[in-house]
Amino acid sequence: MDTEQKTEVKNSIGRVVFIGISILLQVLWIVLMVIKLNEYSTYISLFSSILALLLALDIYGKNMNAAMKMPWIMLILVFPVLGVCLYFLIGRSDITKRMRQHFEQIDGELEGRLCQNGDIFNKLENENIGIANQAYYIWKYGKFPIYQNTDIEFYPEAIDGLKAQIEAIKQAEEFIFLEYHAIEDAQSFGEMKELLTEKVKQGVEVRIIYDDVGSVGFINTDFIKRMEAEGIQCRVFNPVIPFLNIFMNNRDHRKITVVDGKVGFTGGYNLADEYFNLVNPYGRWKDTGVKIIGDGVRSLTVMFLEMWNAIRKTDTDYEKYLPFIPYQSEEQGYIQPYADCPLDQEHVGENVYLNIIKNAKHYIYFTTPYLIITDEMNRELGLAAKRGVDVRVITPGIPDKKAIYKVTRSYYAGLVRRGVRIYEYTPGFCHAKQCVCDDEAATVGTINLDYRSLYYHFENGVFLYGCNAVGEIKKDFDHTLSECKEVTKEYEKQGSFFHRFKQNILRLFAPLL
Repeated sequence: MDTEQKTEVKNSIGRVVFIGISILLQVLWIVLMVIKLNEYSTYISLFSSILALLLALDIYGKNMNAAMKMPWIMLILVFPVLGVCLYFLIGRSDITKRMRQHFEQIDGELEGRLCQNGDIFNKLENENIGIANQAYYIWKYGKFPIYQNTDIEFYPEAIDGLKAQIEAIKQAEEFIFLEYHAIEDAQSFGEMKELLTEKVKQGVEVRIIYDDVGSVGFINTDFIKRMEAEGIQCRVFNPVIPFLNIFMNNRDHRKITVVDGKVGFTGGYNLADEYFNLVNPYGRWKDTGVKIIGDGVRSLTVMFLEMWNAIRKTDTDYEKYLPFIPYQSEEQGYIQPYADCPLDQEHVGENVYLNIIKNAKHYIYFTTPYLIITDEMNRELGLAAKRGVDVRVITPGIPDKKAIYKVTRSYYAGLVRRGVRIYEYTPGFCHAKQCVCDDEAATVGTINLDYRSLYYHFENGVFLYGCNAVGEIKKDFDHTLSECKEVTKEYEKQGSFFHRFKQNILRLFAPLL
């Protein structure tokens, strides 16, 4: 990056710092006002205490994960004024009601664009009822069908996925859609940007979505102006503003590329240099992705159109982006791209993982950059290990966020005592989000094993069964494990009381991180 670009990025980070301070001051002002009122009147103080108790009981009775309840209940009961104020400001699920209704409206307009082929589902049901149940769940509650007639290629290194994307973009004739949590206007995106500009001149429609928080360390708000000056349509998801707004907690963590509705890409990597080892701030970066060709691309296209119009409603004719494209695949397996939205009460990303764990018979392996899991996930991983399944989890050897890394390690001991084996990727930072099970099923996507991915972010993934790519994913796990250090034995014994106390504090507030 040249000096001008570095200055722009520095200014962009400064913008977020200013906004963070502004929001913090607003919260402090509200809390101080309530404290002053409590001091002014005994009745107001008594009302606050009763309200805190009733609110804690209400939270306890809510249909939500227990780990999400406990931090709020303890905060409200120990610090009633602060806890009640914070909960009403940022804790209530109905705060995002307007945004949820907006997404529901867009989803309603897209309804019917994705349909489940009954013959495919019945065929799968006859082959493997457990996998069919998983596919049914994703279709019923995520509205994404399972496909055949779709080829999928797995990339064990992010740079291979990027090269394949560039080659696909070169062939574009109608449209190119890019949706990424983070885009860096540097070397990795530079070649793609030049190609996108050239494609615009050829009459190809190009659209880009990026998340404001995800890209804040990489680009400035001038990025949109520069893209649109080249004819590239560009939108930022959920811009950070200097006003208290709980929806800012929900980020677009998806990574999607669609070319002409024929070819699609997704995986763990963003379009920034560190993901392709062009720079190495955290040692060697490990990431993976997939390319989809055929019928299954349709689901990725719908995901992009949902987000594009949720940001600003402009499309009226969706069908021109969802044409029927004849394709003949030799792949005999099944592919089901799916997405997860944090605005509803259905945690598709977590439930897909849980269903795979429940179905595991011989082994199940995970890679995740962060391991901050719910009691349900903890229990299912342990239960699988107790019934004889080889359960392994790979986490980074070099952290990108030291505080989060400490929280991740705080989960090791409990898992190890249940029989789960833990590995750390010694060459650097393992950012891949994937699992493989019994040589038959796998997932690749954007969904970490942490509360942010499972509860707060817009995410996407691909569920695979019986595909050749499942074998390639298993090979990648075997290779990655050979580069890892197994730390299972180091966490078989409990640490000191003080050490466990610190971990418990971190674990308690992990759902709010």
